[in-house]
Amino acid sequence: MELSSKVELVQTMQQYIKNHLEDSFTLHDLAKEVNYSPYYCARIFKELIEMAPFEYVRAMRLSKAALMMRDQKVKVIDVAFSFDFGTHEGFTRAFSQYFGITPKQYAKHHPPIRLFLPYDVKSRYIHLRKETYHMKQKTKPNTVFIQVIERPERKLILKRGVKATHYFEYCEEVGCDVWGMLTSIKEALYEPVGLWLPKKLIKPMTSEYVQGVEVPLDYSGIMPEGFELITLEPCKMMVFQGQPYDDVEFDIHVGEVMELIDTFDPSLYGYQWDDDFAPRFQLEPRGYRGYIEARPVKELK
Repeated sequence: MELSSKVELVQTMQQYIKNHLEDSFTLHDLAKEVNYSPYYCARIFKELIEMAPFEYVRAMRLSKAALMMRDQKVKVIDVAFSFDFGTHEGFTRAFSQYFGITPKQYAKHHPPIRLFLPYDVKSRYIHLRKETYHMKQKTKPNTVFIQVIERPERKLILKRGVKATHYFEYCEEVGCDVWGMLTSIKEALYEPVGLWLPKKLIKPMTSEYVQGVEVPLDYSGIMPEGFELITLEPCKMMVFQGQPYDDVEFDIHVGEVMELIDTFDPSLYGYQWDDDFAPRFQLEPRGYRGYIEARPVKELK
């Protein structure tokens, strides 16, 4: 089977799992959805995802369960049954082994944990098809929505890399599970972001590009190991948001918006770039909302 067919097969299985995460289903049910044998489905799934199907399912269920306990007042036993764990004990054992903390302790204290946030298999294997995409005709220029927002003084929980200047280099240096840890932080003001730090915030022998999440100025929660808490000064950010796009072609659309930002003249709005003052940041690319990136600015005198 060609790689593109394998990707479509696994993509369908991922969607089935997502839609039935709170239901009881078997590998045979999953295989029936794609009309292949259970053995073949399991083999292709592990080949592309690097996890067995039900190892993947369990990690997703445990992470969803953790978010439910973080955000709602629920009993551990009710959470266990909501995600098809047969017993309270079985859920507690699985949760403790995966996160290193019991569900009861987590529900009480909500420390940061490494949530499992799976990647869409099409996005993961996009680099294997880039030659095809580059052969496509360049898309028509998108309308990009621009606005200026105020950011108050706040804290940033971040993890530094070594030499990374963009997302893919950062993942090679640090790994791709930082996002799950940042997502688990209950006090977060917004969703996690990738940031390009100004020189004044870069420590010696560390990267320009980092990942982090903003928290209130009075944040006093538990700091994950290897992460750091810094203060960000009040600033203005010019936010660029492209049009929705097909996730499979995210590299084209993200690239177009980033190119526009780099060539854009902010004086049209009465501003100038202020990259030496505050971090430039990007939100996780999600096709349904378009690519979003923000760059610091200050008013022209």
